[in-house]
Amino acid sequence: MALLPLLITLLFIIFCASSPFVRAAQLISVLSYGAMPDGKTDSTKAFAAAWSQACASTQPATISVPKGSFSLGQVRFQGPCKNTAILLRIDGTLVAPSDYKVIGSAQNWLIFEHVSGVTLSGGTLDGQGSGLWSCKKNSGKDCPSGATSLEFSNSNNIAITGLASLNSQMFHIVINACHNVEVQGVKVSAAGDSPNTDGIHVQASTGVTILNSRIGTGDDCVSIGPGTSNLWIENVGCGPGHGISIGSLGKDSQEAGVQNVTVKTTTFTGTENGVRIKTWGRPSNGFARNILFQHSVMTDVQNPIVIDQNYCPGEKDCPGQVSGVKISDVTYQDIHGSSATELAVKFDCSKTNPCSGIKLEDVKLTYKNQPAEASCSNAGGVASGLVQPTSCL
Repeated sequence: MALLPLLITLLFIIFCASSPFVRAAQLISVLSYGAMPDGKTDSTKAFAAAWSQACASTQPATISVPKGSFSLGQVRFQGPCKNTAILLRIDGTLVAPSDYKVIGSAQNWLIFEHVSGVTLSGGTLDGQGSGLWSCKKNSGKDCPSGATSLEFSNSNNIAITGLASLNSQMFHIVINACHNVEVQGVKVSAAGDSPNTDGIHVQASTGVTILNSRIGTGDDCVSIGPGTSNLWIENVGCGPGHGISIGSLGKDSQEAGVQNVTVKTTTFTGTENGVRIKTWGRPSNGFARNILFQHSVMTDVQNPIVIDQNYCPGEKDCPGQVSGVKISDVTYQDIHGSSATELAVKFDCSKTNPCSGIKLEDVKLTYKNQPAEASCSNAGGVASGLVQPTSCL
């Protein structure tokens, strides 16, 4: 009888090995399609071919990118796929073309569309964007807008873990029209004066989580666009850059709103803004509501807490108008540190749609070791606990 358990175990192993329902992930190396880790050979077609094989597989698939440097033009990772468990495991570095014009007008460098169950793990993306930045800063003429380094669009159940993104031409990571996305352990880096190099941009998406990441760029650390809901940001360090921004909202007269956003346990070091909500100063049916900013440390931040509803770049298409975006139920809780300017809290809200339900709880911001100042326009709410500067609500 003692042999019976062993016999059952052996039969189970044989069944699993032969069963069509129990399968190990298919392993696909980009090297098998001719990718070269020399940083020179164009490996675009090899990556596209490896993706095609993984996407066509009816079983889970792993695409392996070994150590080394891989030169890539634009790659479109298109779905839908025949499986919902594809791991792109990157141990090396993916390098964009050194000539920014090659992908500068393509909008994206690496884009995943209509996929489900994709995990991108590890590796470094080098956008080589400095040439385009120089073009924009020096002449501004005849410069392409630039490519986002990595975008997921119209996709579900996505994970981005342990990725480093360097020197993107434009945005580093974009989450567009997606559901259930986790970004964890990401490091984003670009020069503090690099234009439009937002770290992570989320728009028209639900159920996005951004955790344990460090972002230093020339633009927003995280930017939150129209149609975003149920967004959770936690343990993120920002600097340099423009801080964490909801907006700009209200550019269009008909626009989806932003709601249910939590930003907690964040640090801002030498940034232009800390936590910001920004809307265009013109008519719109947009909104931002049920927002929580909690446990933030500011170090020499120019505008630690700001709502700006009179955004009108270049004074075009909006002078003399007021924002239609309704901002309500925004809580600032346990925000402390130092402001680089005297005005640490600024609520500049819409005349026709005043901010409502603003809450300040345990806020302490100083300027040169003295109490900072606060300014309110068309803003209503309450303050509780220690609030410094003195609340203007």
